[in-house]
Amino acid sequence: MAKKTTKFICQSCGYESPKWMGRCPGCNEWNQMTEEVSVISKPKGAFLHTAPGTAAKAAPINTIQSEQEARVETDLVELNRVLGGGVVPGSLVLIGGDPGIGKSTLLLQVSSQLSTHQHKVLYISGEESVKQTKLRADRLQITSSELYVFSETNLEVIQQTIQDINPNFVIIDSIQTIFHPEVTSAPGSVSQVRECTAELMRIAKTNGIAIFIVGHVTKEGNIAGPRLLEHMVDTVLYFEGERHHSYRILRAVKNRFGSTNEMAIFEMKELGLVEVENPSEIFLEERSKGASGSTVVASMEGTRPILVEIQALVSPTMFPTPRRMASGIDYNRVNLIMAVLEKRVGMLLQNQDAYLKVAGGVKIDEPAIDLAIAVSIASSFRDVPTNADDIVIGEIGLTGEVRRVSRIEQRVQEAAKLGFNRVIIPNNNLGGWKIPKDIQVIGVSTVKEALKHALGG
Repeated sequence: MAKKTTKFICQSCGYESPKWMGRCPGCNEWNQMTEEVSVISKPKGAFLHTAPGTAAKAAPINTIQSEQEARVETDLVELNRVLGGGVVPGSLVLIGGDPGIGKSTLLLQVSSQLSTHQHKVLYISGEESVKQTKLRADRLQITSSELYVFSETNLEVIQQTIQDINPNFVIIDSIQTIFHPEVTSAPGSVSQVRECTAELMRIAKTNGIAIFIVGHVTKEGNIAGPRLLEHMVDTVLYFEGERHHSYRILRAVKNRFGSTNEMAIFEMKELGLVEVENPSEIFLEERSKGASGSTVVASMEGTRPILVEIQALVSPTMFPTPRRMASGIDYNRVNLIMAVLEKRVGMLLQNQDAYLKVAGGVKIDEPAIDLAIAVSIASSFRDVPTNADDIVIGEIGLTGEVRRVSRIEQRVQEAAKLGFNRVIIPNNNLGGWKIPKDIQVIGVSTVKEALKHALGG
């Protein structure tokens, strides 16, 4: 006879406890413990035995034959690059993003493109009816006969449907709405998400079916549910952007079949998402020339250099403690660089409010943007405009030195391609690579030296 037990599970990290606690010991979050009933039907020790014929034997690594994973390319070149060259059959891909950002639109477009290349695709929606999905497909002008649409939340019914249709690709929208009948907790809970994802992974690996699952995000921007969900899947993609702006950013934060931190940019139009081939031009197209506090930096997003504009506004404060605000840049990085400018350059910033942002809504987080942040702050503080044809690249140390950055040749080539005339880089990055024509490269060793070249003093 099955035995029922009651336990409390944290909805943030999955920590289990036999009693309720206000604060989770695993992640220190408050009011996240919820009661769930688990049914134990297996005899003790049953998990020690595997099914007959399924056990594999250990083998020496030098006897194992390695081969490159097969790829299925979509018509979206940017999506293929983020995935590492295309969709890998048998992979499990998790896509997270804010509500209304365009996750369903992107996956429906990808489903249509795959189905037009003689691939059978099953689109399963747990949030919309078949008619609602059809209305979205009509707006996107999707009429493929190899695209099957199904509205269901019961995992056992979904398994049977996959077995009957035998598709090459499956879309699950979303994992928080799917439930396993043998798990007594509510859909979207830690237990349901964990069990459903594990079962979908088994289906993907056993049958060689590539499965995309949509995950909701929390108010902090992380995918809802236990962190175990991101560890289980092969690839984790975040779909970012503002609903009131047309540009969307697809970022890879985990990829077992390719490079991490790759980024693709799409534009939301009436007929769906359109890929942006040169995002640097978009981020710089509305830049004001002759304005103080504006600096362009070449940032690496995965394997691609992207030119973005960093803007700073420094003004005297009216409060005892000055305000510091940052959008698209790490707040702590801004405080660190301002401390270096005050100590090593002699700028009195302790009575100044500072506001910084990355134009275009993109988020960048790498050491090579330090020098551009410092130049923007100094330009606004002194009210001296920067040169509109300059690119500034470099990491700043606490002693005021400018340190070497990676992939400097690709960054400078991108700057030269977009017509910039001069680039300021760390002195240690000079040499060992070919400088493009029609661009001047200046090496600097300290922040003071960089400000002298960028601001003329």
